[in-house]
Amino acid sequence: MKRPIRHLAAVAALLLASASAAPAQKPVPPYLDDNQPEEVRIEDALRRMTTEEKIALIHAQSKFSTPGCPRLGIPELWFSDGPHGVRMEFTWDDWQHAGWTNDSCTAYPALTCLAATFNPALAFEYGNAVGEEARFRRKDVMLGPGVNIYRTPLSGRNFEYMGEDPCLASRMVVPYVRGMQQNGVAACVKHFALNNQEHNRDHVNVEVSDRALREIYFPAFQAAVQEGGVWAVMGSYNKFRGQYCTHNDYLVNRVLKGEWGFDGVMITDWGSAHDTDEAARNGLDIEMGSWTNGLTWGRSAAYDSYYLAQPFLEKIRSGELPESLLDEKVRRVLRLCLRTNMNRQRPFGRKLTPEHTALARQVAEEGIVLLKNEGGFFPIEPGRYAKIAVIGENAVKRLTEGGGSSELKPQEEVSPLRGLQEKYGKEHILFTLGYASGRPDYSRELPSGLDADSLVREAVRVAAEADVVLFFGGLNKNYRQDCEGEDRLSMALPFGQDELLDKIIDANPRTGVVIISGNAVDMPWIDRVDGLIQSWYLGSQAGTATAAVISGEANPSGKMPFTIPMRLEDNSAHHFGPESYPGVDGTQQYKDDILVGYRWHDTQRIPPRFAFGHGLSYTTFKYGKARTDRADYLPGDTITLAFTLRNTGSRPGKETVQVYASQQHPSVLRPAKELKAFRKMNLQPGEEQMVEVQIPVNSLAFYDEASGGWKLEADTYRLHVAASSADVRSTVAIKVKQTQVTPVGK
Repeated sequence: MKRPIRHLAAVAALLLASASAAPAQKPVPPYLDDNQPEEVRIEDALRRMTTEEKIALIHAQSKFSTPGCPRLGIPELWFSDGPHGVRMEFTWDDWQHAGWTNDSCTAYPALTCLAATFNPALAFEYGNAVGEEARFRRKDVMLGPGVNIYRTPLSGRNFEYMGEDPCLASRMVVPYVRGMQQNGVAACVKHFALNNQEHNRDHVNVEVSDRALREIYFPAFQAAVQEGGVWAVMGSYNKFRGQYCTHNDYLVNRVLKGEWGFDGVMITDWGSAHDTDEAARNGLDIEMGSWTNGLTWGRSAAYDSYYLAQPFLEKIRSGELPESLLDEKVRRVLRLCLRTNMNRQRPFGRKLTPEHTALARQVAEEGIVLLKNEGGFFPIEPGRYAKIAVIGENAVKRLTEGGGSSELKPQEEVSPLRGLQEKYGKEHILFTLGYASGRPDYSRELPSGLDADSLVREAVRVAAEADVVLFFGGLNKNYRQDCEGEDRLSMALPFGQDELLDKIIDANPRTGVVIISGNAVDMPWIDRVDGLIQSWYLGSQAGTATAAVISGEANPSGKMPFTIPMRLEDNSAHHFGPESYPGVDGTQQYKDDILVGYRWHDTQRIPPRFAFGHGLSYTTFKYGKARTDRADYLPGDTITLAFTLRNTGSRPGKETVQVYASQQHPSVLRPAKELKAFRKMNLQPGEEQMVEVQIPVNSLAFYDEASGGWKLEADTYRLHVAASSADVRSTVAIKVKQTQVTPVGK
């Protein structure tokens, strides 16, 4: 026993001698001790870091990573694009695909499809599944979901967002965030704020009222922060009131971090920072970029030249900026690390499981919207027709490609054609392209190289030969066709589809149309077709889900998350001319204010082609009379609204019941009605259920610019139980007995 003791004593003496030779250090608790409170660990790590190490922590070292602090064991942070799945890997310093063989993913339906399900439970499973695959791929931050409001049907990234209604987007984003982050992977809700167009997105200055901000454009972001507990927020490229959104004092300091209490990190979109002083003072925490030194495109490996890199360090050293600004950013980055890559309790994740495949199919099936079904055109049961013509490039085009940063590399992508062939048998399916586009490109439209006239002639021949025609058209995530970086030029279908459809219908009047898009399209042929489906970019199981709905194996239950207008001029953003969209002299005035989407159509009495919330089923539902638990309410109360719902058809089906509210005598302009609640019900044939919906009385308030708070007026309000914004089934009146003004942030 003596020899080990003498050995330990010698070691101790050696350590003491070494310590005496080194500068004395203040004893601090170990920052990696999991038993220490999170904020204690953050402050300890902060004290140990040099100013240079702190600076390194807040800007990129590669296209998709920041360096961490290796000396202290703080790992790199790795980011990945893709609200719809985990994007493929890229080389270190450019946008070339890395060419890995193990970076495939499950491609989930686009967020427009998820919104169309009106199913928050599915949103949770969706977020969890993407989080599982991200964790398996060792990603720490997923750059999504997007919750910018669908304002114009021309916006290139609408397919990445959750529709035109703030209530719908808020209800769907919260479970998505919670599902993802339970895997120890940060969701990064984007793009804060007002990224409602892609045209001129890097420069356009948006002017909008405080009321529209609070009632339309903020709620989904606020819900993600305060209810979802999101760990990261991404700024948008555009300006708001003259200042870039990514480092906008009002948006980031006052609202996001001040009023909403956001304790996570504010991240640039890639290259969206513009000024060191503003970035330092106005709440930006991590700067990422793309082939840029923050000033110009074309310079590679310029990470130390970013605004929050060497220029920030030099301003701290010169005393122009206090180091306390840097410390606050580092605290937030360390907090993110403790929640993600330094969280020893986070699960390992998993990838490409049968459960992921099944979920991708379920979301797709529940999101597909049956818009029109005259004479029972759908479903087309197997055996009903001997020859089914499938015409249209979108029946075979890989729609996980293109679109910008949401591109994916799925392990498998089942096309609609393949799904239909597997459902009906190849011998019963006749296929021809009908039209063709070139390969996806981010910045230009590429020709297909095929002769358009020959494609049309063959399509007409095939249509005439078939018993029934299914035309697969729409958009395709090519340049200006649902793609990041630029908007569409019109609502018309591209590549001559409208003219082609007319000729197909002439050849075979029994034609059904499947539109695949993330945006509304013109439909000059609508009166000539009996069956119309709005489909989406459905991901890995696109064909399987599409065939299930068309054949009747799955009963469609999707509802439109945005309004389809009769014409572009009927849309609120376009009604007021170029000042409202796309802007004049670099500034865009949101002249439609709070009247966005169905709010505009209902209030101005402009009939839509298809209303927000519209979606048919292969069964029918009967709504009972609505009633409330009482007639009079006070601020802070909760209204319980109840009614019966009966499946009066012969098939099981799901129906999304929607509750809209309107005020009888408002002191300011209010929409004719606003969505306040919804519930998705699943009923067997003949089954009747009592539906109860809870509506907080305070949700009936409007934002009062005069007082700077939410104003709930004593008045009569009507609650409308509806199958869509244009299909009210029952209405009940209630009274609010007392006026109340609540300051924002309360």
